[in-house]
Amino acid sequence: MEQSTEHSRWVIATRESRLALWQAEHVQALLAARLPEPVELLGMTTRGDQILDRSLSKVGGKGLFVKELETALEDGSAHLAVHSLKDVPMELPPGFVLAATLEREDPRDAWVSPRHASLDALPAGGVVGTSSLRRLTQLRAARPDLRIEPLRGNLDTRLRKLDEGQYDAIVLAAAGLKRLGLAERIRSVFEAGQMLPAAGQGALGIELRADAPQRCPTLWALLQSHNHRPTWLAVHAERAVSRALGGSCSMPLAAHASFSADGLTLRLVAVLGPGEDAPDDIRALGLARAEAEAPVQTVAEAEALGLRVVAALKAAGGERLLAPPPAA
Repeated sequence: MEQSTEHSRWVIATRESRLALWQAEHVQALLAARLPEPVELLGMTTRGDQILDRSLSKVGGKGLFVKELETALEDGSAHLAVHSLKDVPMELPPGFVLAATLEREDPRDAWVSPRHASLDALPAGGVVGTSSLRRLTQLRAARPDLRIEPLRGNLDTRLRKLDEGQYDAIVLAAAGLKRLGLAERIRSVFEAGQMLPAAGQGALGIELRADAPQRCPTLWALLQSHNHRPTWLAVHAERAVSRALGGSCSMPLAAHASFSADGLTLRLVAVLGPGEDAPDDIRALGLARAEAEAPVQTVAEAEALGLRVVAALKAAGGERLLAPPPAA
């Protein structure tokens, strides 16, 4: 893979869910407008799509949604992969790189319910569906009187289960609903003070092989022109928090960064809850929360802000929440 003129086509690896295909088609349209060669999709099923009877934290976490796509990049059957950035592990395997992020969609979580307008409106004992430990922990902190039940499957499957009456409400990413034209299903959104999003939520990440700048310079340059710098810096700050804390699906960690109106100062907030197997005395500690802000214009400055928040989070009680459970 040398120059774009030496290619007969470009191939995007993607999961085959309706939302993943929308995301890949969005990137496909951006590239097709600037490249003379066809831009095609390679739909793939990942282990994360196949395993629906267990929570992700029990079967391997975020990497389950990207491994097959990375294999396609490695063997040359695809040139780039498009991901929901919140599904991408904080450490990419050797040989791969995050090349760009597109402008972020709404990063907030959405309350979806046919009968209840908000979390506060749900009666005691109501059933809320989510398989995100991050969401579960924050929901329990806000409403310990509710039943939180597992909810797996793609977005359409989750909505169908809600409509069948298996849940009183479910919590989904607002971005996915809006991208698929389902914004009318959102009864309310959670502001950051109510439920903090996952690192990278609402952002699309584009992954390439690490040698792409040399092997595909035309494609690389084109992706750089589509890289949305405020999103790029914000998600690097958020991902720095998760990386420093070993963030995974088994850790109820949230991190969200946003720029001030003048675009110079980045404010980063993080929330950490007790782990899935934490003993009762650790669960009783509740949530640790920390925030910081700083002028940020480079990735190094964004990641430094992330490490500042990690230190503050540990000082605010996160150190005890991170302690491993005692041996049996």
